[in-house]
Amino acid sequence: MPSLLTLVRRHADAHADRFGHAPTPFRGLGVVRQLRPGELQVAVQKPLIAICLQGRKRVTMGTVSFEYGAGEALVIAADVPTISEITEASPANPYYALALELDPALLSELAVEADMQRGDAASVRIEPADPDVADAALRLMRLLDRPTAQPILGEALLRELHYWLMVGRHGAAIRALGRVDSHAHRIARAVALIRRDYAHPLRIADLAAVAGMSESSFHQHFRAITTLSPLQFQKQLRLIEARRLMLVQSAAISHAAHAVGYESVPQFTRDYGRLFGSPPGRHIRDTRLSA
Repeated sequence: MPSLLTLVRRHADAHADRFGHAPTPFRGLGVVRQLRPGELQVAVQKPLIAICLQGRKRVTMGTVSFEYGAGEALVIAADVPTISEITEASPANPYYALALELDPALLSELAVEADMQRGDAASVRIEPADPDVADAALRLMRLLDRPTAQPILGEALLRELHYWLMVGRHGAAIRALGRVDSHAHRIARAVALIRRDYAHPLRIADLAAVAGMSESSFHQHFRAITTLSPLQFQKQLRLIEARRLMLVQSAAISHAAHAVGYESVPQFTRDYGRLFGSPPGRHIRDTRLSA
């Protein structure tokens, strides 16, 4: 872990943007640096693993909160809404983490090739980081200094990293992502449709059909995996995208509201305040000042 922290720190310190994110040349892999405890961040996460190397972070999904620190890994094995907050960081000792978006297609391929047993487990878990996972991540980060080797070895190491994740402590939940007949995989297909068409009216019958379930079974499994109903999930997507439009593109409140599918700006303002803790105008100003 100390060696991995050194490489992550060097890359983050050199490349982190104003939000603390630093991508790498490798598909789905990035590092995070935060210099102080921060505001609540609301997002609908794609499946990922985040290895904390320094500092601490709290993640809330529904009514359940998880806090993890150096040497621990957070696995989110479904598209789920989360509220996260850095709880321990300072300019002298920043929060550093390595994050990898999981590739369901690669997981499916590995599950077939290695003839792995089926898995189903909680969508969000925190465990000590597996040594094999940390070692593969370390060798991947070392390639940042070897650009000519990246096209040859990068994909192989990403594949190895996914393999160790599937057979390690978090394996059961991660293997479910690679099973085309698992509830997690079926709900993921419906979530992809909501993500694509979040600004349009939602038809539960269409989502259930995409998931290959009856409407009642779809409702049950969707809530079990994401902690929200499909309509609540769509609302959070709309509000998160509206925040991005206002923060990144400086969109007016009314424009952002209509762009994500709201007909009523006052309703948008109320929903935004409930999710982010303050009205959109104030929240965006505070976020910019903090950044």
